[in-house]
Amino acid sequence: MKIGYACLTLGVYNTNFRTCTLKTATKENLLNITEHNLETLDRIIDYNIKMGITLFRISSDIIPFGSSPVNNLPWDEIFKEKFRLIGEKLKLENIRVSMHPGQYTVLNSPNEDVVKRAVEDLNYHNRFLNALGTGKSSKIILHIGGVYGDKKAAIVRFGKNYQLLSQGVKNRLVIENDDKSYNIGDVLQIGTANRIPVVYDNLHNELLPFDRSKDDHYFISLVNNTWKADDGVQKIHYSQGAHLKRAGSHSKTINLEVFNEFLNTIPDVDIMLEVKDKNLSAVKANNLIDGNKKISHLEKEWARYKYNILEHDPNRYQEIRNLLKGKEGYPVIEFYALIDQALTIEPSQGTQINAASHVWSYFKDEATENEKKKYASYIESLKKGTYSIKAVKNLLLKMAVKYESDYLLNSYYFHF
Repeated sequence: MKIGYACLTLGVYNTNFRTCTLKTATKENLLNITEHNLETLDRIIDYNIKMGITLFRISSDIIPFGSSPVNNLPWDEIFKEKFRLIGEKLKLENIRVSMHPGQYTVLNSPNEDVVKRAVEDLNYHNRFLNALGTGKSSKIILHIGGVYGDKKAAIVRFGKNYQLLSQGVKNRLVIENDDKSYNIGDVLQIGTANRIPVVYDNLHNELLPFDRSKDDHYFISLVNNTWKADDGVQKIHYSQGAHLKRAGSHSKTINLEVFNEFLNTIPDVDIMLEVKDKNLSAVKANNLIDGNKKISHLEKEWARYKYNILEHDPNRYQEIRNLLKGKEGYPVIEFYALIDQALTIEPSQGTQINAASHVWSYFKDEATENEKKKYASYIESLKKGTYSIKAVKNLLLKMAVKYESDYLLNSYYFHF
């Protein structure tokens, strides 16, 4: 079982993608942004390898205007070596990647221009995955599209327009149930008729159910029949609804106790988490299913979280320290529950200053006199309300970079 996350990596230094507007989409800018984004993707893959994450959805936006005539550069040839190096890492570490075109890629639209652009966008995604040298198990996920006042006609139109796709795109395409128009029963019908694998989304099924008498295990097992051996392990999407938010909104983080109950009811599949804290939840979930179940794995996680927790909730900070010192069993669910609870507490100015002083202690002996004065002035400004804690953290982040503190750069303190 692989458990992964989608597109963006949070709390990890130097993993931001860049983009541009149509006005600034010059050849030089497109090349510079593509190079930067591929380097960023490479760093993200390195992070995933380090954290044992072997399922990842690649952002569609790495190549700016990738499916548009605006970008007619042979980017897969220009950056062939970089694609090759990233692809080798994926193969060596057995990392499965996928891509998911956005809401405007609609194959069943009655508008021919929209369909044409959808085909071009799917070609772009296939071209990107081909450039990485990935096989058929690296999928492109697509929703069916709109209903347009006649669902039966829209389904027929999807099947007709599916035939416009190249065999390369067909080899990668999988379709997913959504929360507004096409339930899992509809998508199974379409997938079976067109021989397309189906991705089951649990939250979408809650919001737009096909049969409330059937559970997740039933649908996951049923959907499995659409997957062939060379499609790879069946893949599903999992998310939890955000409390007091719009129906369908993803939760900020994965509740590990609820997720554990879900795992105990389903067959062995690959799971893409759709959650706002991205990789942080993926690490949580992978620590849950970790076969070694070593307390040292939680201690490494604690090193990344501890200054955030100290800033938000000193009481739970101490509770977590005591939990890990006990070294009894593998208290992974309790560990993350305490972290999640602490992060819901609004920090006070006092706890912010206390956490900042702990981080400052890594530099205070080697900092220059000017740096010491600057830090002191930032703290005074924070106390007066003229500077925010973000300004203090930005200063400390610059210090961590200057003094090459990998310990701090690998923590989440600067990113919350």
